[in-house]
Amino acid sequence: MTPEKRSALLWGAVGALAFLVAHQGYLLANGAFVGVGPLAAVTLVVFGAATLTAYYAEGRFGTAVRARSEGDGE
Repeated sequence: MTPEKRSALLWGAVGALAFLVAHQGYLLANGAFVGVGPLAAVTLVVFGAATLTAYYAEGRFGTAVRARSEGDGE
């Protein structure tokens, strides 16, 4: 597995966990629980969207940012 794919998957996991934390906060504020199925489906959608966004952003901006931080981009 390439470092870019591993990074994107980890960012997807971060996004999914952040969504679950936000949902827990919603429940603590007396929100209604919608069920495990819908919650799992939305979490998977968030995971996929975060993964694809991170993979795209790494490909689009990663090389330029890396080159600039190493001093090669000038």
